Amino acid sequence: MTQPYADRVETRQAIINACLKLNADGINQGTSGNVSLRAGDAMLITPSGVPYEDMTPDMIQKVPLSGDPQRQGPLRPSTEWRFHQALYTAKPEIHAVVHAHPVHCTALAQNRMSIPAVHYMVAAFGGHDVPLAGYALFGGEELAQDVVHAMMDRHACLMANHGATVVGETLEKALWRMGELETLARGYCLSLSIGQPHILDRFQIEEALAAFTDYGRRD
Repeated sequence: MTQPYADRVETRQAIINACLKLNADGINQGTSGNVSLRAGDAMLITPSGVPYEDMTPDMIQKVPLSGDPQRQGPLRPSTEWRFHQALYTAKPEIHAVVHAHPVHCTALAQNRMSIPAVHYMVAAFGGHDVPLAGYALFGGEELAQDVVHAMMDRHACLMANHGATVVGETLEKALWRMGELETLARGYCLSLSIGQPHILDRFQIEEALAAFTDYGRRD
């Protein structure tokens, strides 16, 4: 895939706009989420602890795709830069990472639950379930490895006692996946509250996975 992003003001503003959308859509709260884009041999990522409404393009942090970040000015990159960096290394085809604490995704993660094939939309995340990454302290190397392991053949994961992360070939695709993931989680939580959800079988999900190979394309 051709590299779609470069370190420009409009790219940095797109990250800010994505953060504002996550909060406006009720998918994230405060400054708990973070967004990044691959830009050449580096990534652009939200700074740590800055309210999204106060963020400006010059505050977006540039972090290499390997090694520790070089601090630029008084701000630091998001504390979660390690798993963003690790995902870009593990998945050369993806160009956006979105992390947030959506309420229903987080509720399942607090119960240490993955999302099984309760709806065909699980196929939008690349497999037969949305897996759960193990718990580790935020911002650390252990968490980065847990997230990469959980998402090795997936586009999303829940994170034990934490939240959720998705990747995308574009920022728009990543935002779409995060919205769909929270909708899927909300439906699963509701179905658990009224009975026992029926799990689609492997053949049914394989059909959905095949259908998703050209989902959204226009000839």
